[in-house]
Amino acid sequence: MHAGRITHSRRHSYTGAPFFAAMSALRLGADLSHVICAPTAAQAIKSYSPDLIVHPILCDDAPQDKVRQELDSILARLHVLVLGPGLGRETYMQHYARTALVLARARAMFVVLDADALWMVGQELALVRGYRRAVLTPNVVEFQRLCDAVGVGEGEPGGRAAGVSRRLGGVVVLEKGAKDVVACDTTGEAAAAREVVEVDVEGGLKRCGGQGDVLSGCVGTMLAWGKCYEGGAFGCVSFLFLRVGCAEGDRDGTLAVSRLPILAAIGGSMVTRTSSRRAFLVEGRAVVTEDMIPQLGKAFAEIFDGKKV
Repeated sequence: MHAGRITHSRRHSYTGAPFFAAMSALRLGADLSHVICAPTAAQAIKSYSPDLIVHPILCDDAPQDKVRQELDSILARLHVLVLGPGLGRETYMQHYARTALVLARARAMFVVLDADALWMVGQELALVRGYRRAVLTPNVVEFQRLCDAVGVGEGEPGGRAAGVSRRLGGVVVLEKGAKDVVACDTTGEAAAAREVVEVDVEGGLKRCGGQGDVLSGCVGTMLAWGKCYEGGAFGCVSFLFLRVGCAEGDRDGTLAVSRLPILAAIGGSMVTRTSSRRAFLVEGRAVVTEDMIPQLGKAFAEIFDGKKV
């Protein structure tokens, strides 16, 4: 299986976020993990791990058509686009992020949007509105910004995460917090449905600054497995809907493709929180994001295989 990923970095000080996201995707089970970044960030990211495939093509002075062609060529080989970790808000990086998202939508790729990609979405809601193969993973500040952008307040039916999902046309929203809230709401449409899941799996007693990047990588890998399932491969997805509890009518071994994004978001949340707990048990208050990554495979085995590793 080829589970691909793309992340963006702005400068050397932002090389940690794309590394954490890309390496988490690998450690959870992706075969290949790509990082697309600015040339100033490439050397640092390459030095972190030889397992990452780094494409330093995002130059501020490069011909835009040339970069677009290179982006499209890379995306053609991948399953999933993870956009946002280390992106920054410089005009040229935001332009490339928009281009990558448009290209991914044209290819019907699954997409994870985090960090400054969420800021980009807040400036132009049409980028994701109605695209139900997208998962948004906002923290508390990013979530409030999205609520303001779409006009969601207190008292929303199903909660604020469901309200944001509904106003964005049914995209999946993973609201990070003490308990993660995952919502998908298509109320008001022909095939209306609202699903809100609160993930209260125990996490660590310290939340590292890069934990959101780990989460985006984990969700990306699970979506890549979903893409393989959609393409006819079996085995990697069934554990998810059986564990998180899908409709009784789906327990015959089949799964609607429309449910893959919400299940991937729930599964990614569960694995990330469990890896945080496991890392804290080892390192205590000294734990950092890098300590979580070796725990991802063990967290997966603990949750979905029932193994105490």
